[in-house]
Amino acid sequence: MRLLALGLAALAAAQVPGAAGAQAPSPPAAPGAPPPAPPPRGGLAPVPESVLAARVALPEPVTFEQAVERALQFATTSVVAAQEIVRAEGLMGQARATALPFVTLGGSLTVLDDARGVVAGRVVQAQSTWYGTATLSVPLLAPQRWVAWIHGAQGVDVAVASEADVRRAVALTAARAYLTVVATRRAVDVSESAVAVARAHFDYSSARRRGGVGNELDLRRAEQEMAAAEVQLAAARTAVARSREALGVACGAGGPLDATGVPAIPAYPDLVQAEQGVDGRADVKAARERVRAADAVWRDSWVDWLPILNGTFTGFLQDPSTSTTPAQGWVAQLVLTVPLLEGGLRPAQSKERGAVAREAEAALDGALRQARSEVRLSFESLRNAADGYEASRRGAESASAALGLATEAYRAGATSNLDVIDAERRARDAALTSVIAEDAVRQAKLDLLAAAGRFP
Repeated sequence: MRLLALGLAALAAAQVPGAAGAQAPSPPAAPGAPPPAPPPRGGLAPVPESVLAARVALPEPVTFEQAVERALQFATTSVVAAQEIVRAEGLMGQARATALPFVTLGGSLTVLDDARGVVAGRVVQAQSTWYGTATLSVPLLAPQRWVAWIHGAQGVDVAVASEADVRRAVALTAARAYLTVVATRRAVDVSESAVAVARAHFDYSSARRRGGVGNELDLRRAEQEMAAAEVQLAAARTAVARSREALGVACGAGGPLDATGVPAIPAYPDLVQAEQGVDGRADVKAARERVRAADAVWRDSWVDWLPILNGTFTGFLQDPSTSTTPAQGWVAQLVLTVPLLEGGLRPAQSKERGAVAREAEAALDGALRQARSEVRLSFESLRNAADGYEASRRGAESASAALGLATEAYRAGATSNLDVIDAERRARDAALTSVIAEDAVRQAKLDLLAAAGRFP
């Protein structure tokens, strides 16, 4: 609204006589001369020559299969999902390490200002003392660590399933971007055909005007229709450029990508097969893995109350020896830890894990409902899209035939060029509607395959 208000204010200021920036009034036109064209509104500055001279490199052509494969390999979300598997493996390794034996080495060098007193010919404490140890620690009874190891392995399974879900979404994005490129290129073909028809009409009107048969009004109408078709062509070319860039981004490419042709669609499943394929979808499998992992963590909360028994064996060397510590020896220990009271920590942890498990179950139910809904909707959408495309195809054929009849009638002098211009507009609109309907059919086919778990 603010931009609209500023635009109206600028327009009003430009129309006020004597306003800042107002142009001087044009001299009166000569008698009989056509009125001058109104100046363009909005104060658009000329496009800089640096922009007009810029030439972007041609997009790389790829097939449908190549686009999907490149997206699965190079798309940002695919790369991140693959690293999430590595991260889960690292977390599993950390949990496993706490359940395995540890071996550590240690040493110390103590230097005093002087040796301590001598008793019975022996130094109580030397000025310099070196002490080294080697310790082996073995968790003899550590159910919490063992369970954490198992949960870490389940976390890797969840990461793998989640990565498959991400790859499915990435493939769908790339496939839809590819189909959009196909549709926008078809729109360019339609717009170029409309420009050719309008230019032929303009050339014919110019020839009639030069021959003294036609009139200036018909010529200007034909010129205006040709300009409108050229504007539509420029917009269609911009749409192609946008779709190519979107395909390049979806595939993780460094530049735009172009479609080489219409992809072949595999056989469609029937409704029963599609509903049965829901369980094989990557998003449903990922939701089930999350439920399994969350339930396992919740069920194993009881091990937090079990004791932990560690065994340690330490060998040492000391130089010089003392009356209490020989030059070498070893120490073995069994350390038992029994949790009794920790301020309600473990019940709170179990409560939190139960909530996570129930959330995962709710997410799985929602994923199943959504998947079955997508199956039903995809069949309905494909049926309606096919009906719409058939109607748009017939409409485009009728509009093209009407344009031919109107052109013949105009050249025979039976009608005015208004009928031709109207027929041109209707034919152009009908052709573009057919392109949109054709793209809707392809998108609906892709949605059906994805809903049935057959793509990618």
